[in-house]
Amino acid sequence: MKHFFNRRDSIVTEALDGFLATAGSGTLARLDGYPDIKVVLRADWDKTKVAVVSGGGAGHEPSHAGFVGAGMLTAAVSGEIFASPSVEAVLQAIRATTGPAGCLLIVKNYTGDRLNFGLAAERARAEGFSVEMVIVGDDIALPDIVQPRGVAGTLFVHKIAGHLSETGHELASVAAAARAAATDIVSLGISLSSCSIPGQPHEDRFGADDGELGLGIHGEPGVERIALQSAGKLVAVMAERLSARLDPAAHYALLINNLGSVPPLEMALIANAVLASPLAKAVTLTIGPGHLMTALNMNGFSLSLIKLDAERDAALLAPVGPHAWLPAKPVRPPVVVAIAKPAAGLTAKVASRDAATERLISAVCEKLISLEETLNGLDARTGDGDTGSTVATGARSVLDRIGTLPLADRAATFAMIGDELGTSMGGSSGVLLSIFFTAASQSLGAGAPLGKALLAGLERMTFYGGAGVGDRTMVDALEPALKALDASGPEAAAAAARHGAEATAAMQKAKAGRSAYIGRQLDGVVDPGAFAVAEVFATAAALFAPA
Repeated sequence: MKHFFNRRDSIVTEALDGFLATAGSGTLARLDGYPDIKVVLRADWDKTKVAVVSGGGAGHEPSHAGFVGAGMLTAAVSGEIFASPSVEAVLQAIRATTGPAGCLLIVKNYTGDRLNFGLAAERARAEGFSVEMVIVGDDIALPDIVQPRGVAGTLFVHKIAGHLSETGHELASVAAAARAAATDIVSLGISLSSCSIPGQPHEDRFGADDGELGLGIHGEPGVERIALQSAGKLVAVMAERLSARLDPAAHYALLINNLGSVPPLEMALIANAVLASPLAKAVTLTIGPGHLMTALNMNGFSLSLIKLDAERDAALLAPVGPHAWLPAKPVRPPVVVAIAKPAAGLTAKVASRDAATERLISAVCEKLISLEETLNGLDARTGDGDTGSTVATGARSVLDRIGTLPLADRAATFAMIGDELGTSMGGSSGVLLSIFFTAASQSLGAGAPLGKALLAGLERMTFYGGAGVGDRTMVDALEPALKALDASGPEAAAAAARHGAEATAAMQKAKAGRSAYIGRQLDGVVDPGAFAVAEVFATAAALFAPA
């Protein structure tokens, strides 16, 4: 798998420097001592409050450095990718941030983190610092394990402890609240791929039709393989196992965490599935969906829940400095706004008769239907071969509705034809013709003569469609025809349309539509849309020719 990096041994330090350079707040800093000491800390910290320090291996971004700031972490200590930070790095973070109020270390339940943070805590105590440590093991994938892993639910503890520190609580109460919170968190993850580490060979252990349930955040295998199925069914499996660990009388906050590479579209769909599951009955606050504690580029997500009380509720809702933290939001049903009704005067007109108009519409539609195969043949040489079918479909739909048209009202007839073509034809041609007739209808309704109204429709069609004369589209025939119609009448319009259509055969490069992707195959081929326009004007001219 491909990655963007310079050298394996500098990935983390370069990433941290990039993070600091773009954070923009001026309230973050790093300790000197790169590359051995990788600590991001608050530059505005005055040590009068309890320092809250966490960290672990890199690869979980935005954790942990992304959560350093007012209301959350005082400092984050980073190791290399998926490797615990050194004892010395943790100790330096404690020294840099801890004053008389003391320090709380928040550690995910992995052996390396426990040992290195633990030894640093002991050394700091020997130096006279007041240090407490909370270990978070929120993963329920292995229900009988004595030491469950710490995963994304750890972020609840960061937020609660950070809030209590920011609001002036003493170390004992901050630590007690953090420990109590840690015992009330449950998490479960699922993924459809393993992650890959930059600079290391990668072999995905997953099959094409399976995923893993209950996997860790370092690429560890999941507890069990699970068949690939709909997102709703996968969420239902997770919800069932999580629900079994919840207090049925309690309310919970839900954190929906992207483990790395799930697209936002799918994460939103997952959130909808979770909030449609039985699990949602217990949820009153949500955080995410989003990237919070990732596993590099793992294609998976995790769900974490914490039991709420008044103190935790307030802590989770409190604003913070770090932009990476996604604010907790109360669960609300979607707001539905009623569809607006058409303005007065825009409702459908009552059908009426006009023999000349009916004769013209019928003749044009029948002509276009008869040209279906011809137009498809032309389009097959320049596009996808469906122009004739598309045009015939639109013509048939108008012809089928001719008895319902308000033919005595020209503006209303144009409007209804525009509506019908926009619905029945499909594709860009249907939309373009719908724009043409709709705009022409508005111009007619404002009192413009027919020729000027049709030109107004053309202007709107070319504005939205982007094509003009010379671009090898229907406009090459339609524009000269409408100008001739306005100036001289139907016969001149038919001649101009025919001349414009024939000119497209010499155009070697289309600048709009599917033909724009084709080269020399266009030589000598008339554009099918322009050909259809020429036939329409020829049919109309024949009807209006003197007997």
